[in-house]
Amino acid sequence: MNLLITGGNGFIGYNFTKYVLANCSDCEVICLDSNTYAANIVEISSSRYHFVRGDIRDGALVGGILADYDIDRIINFAAETHVDNSIANPNLFVETNVLGTAVLLQKAREFWGIGGDNLYFQVSTDEVYGEIDADGAKFTEDSIISPRSPYSASKAGADLLVKAYFDTYNLPVVTTRCSNNYGFYQHREKFIPLIITNALLDKPIPVYGDGNNVRDWIFVLDHCSALWSVLTAGESVVGKVYNIGANCEMRNIDLVKFILDYLKKPASLITFVEDRLGHDRRYAIDATKIGTDIGWRAESAFETSMIATIDWYVARYGERK
Repeated sequence: MNLLITGGNGFIGYNFTKYVLANCSDCEVICLDSNTYAANIVEISSSRYHFVRGDIRDGALVGGILADYDIDRIINFAAETHVDNSIANPNLFVETNVLGTAVLLQKAREFWGIGGDNLYFQVSTDEVYGEIDADGAKFTEDSIISPRSPYSASKAGADLLVKAYFDTYNLPVVTTRCSNNYGFYQHREKFIPLIITNALLDKPIPVYGDGNNVRDWIFVLDHCSALWSVLTAGESVVGKVYNIGANCEMRNIDLVKFILDYLKKPASLITFVEDRLGHDRRYAIDATKIGTDIGWRAESAFETSMIATIDWYVARYGERK
């Protein structure tokens, strides 16, 4: 397999790149990343790994990579992802997440033509569904797409482009929509790394609104195993959408308190701040379909993997005071 991983130096993309190299001895991995501020600039030492610095919106570059490395699989992680940043600068998210996806799809169609054992894989998010009422219901793959932030709207637009290329051109595609990830190599601006690093410095920990927003959490390595299961499942996944989740809903405030308790830091560090514009109240994923079709399920226990995550950040950014 000759696999192009776009956004391969981002949080999930970097973990997935390492996962592929560890689990597929005959995979050639080509990473395309523009190495923005959130990238992991950590050298990967493998003769089967090749890095290209560049932008997915650069059609000539993308087309050249497909030809030079004879790519037969593309998995697209490349995206602007921070919701707060999308509120401040929505155009950047449209340009990268929508236009970038359009370029990748078109270049894949031009290079692969019709037929063949190829696959374009779009990594998306449960946020495209919007928020769900706190009544026990969960998003399924048939849930209406109803994004509420510029970030989620740009990801929804990309998802619809992927569907259009399948319906119009019969391009072999698959899309996954995952719940919130936690784990190693995530940028410090994101919620869990921010909690940990601020706590280590005894700095205030900002919590939006009343802290009762609910998120469905999954360990990043479980997400990687799900992606690999879909990627290697064969033609049965083509044209489909799969939700990926670990059935682990938690209020934001409870997550903050868990981390503070483990770090032996006081709850007085919690600082409630004005709620974010368009802040979704609850996400919840029904991952039944991927289990039924492919046999995947999350394996990690929340407490164990969250403690491993906290310990990773402590080792990286400083000892507990």
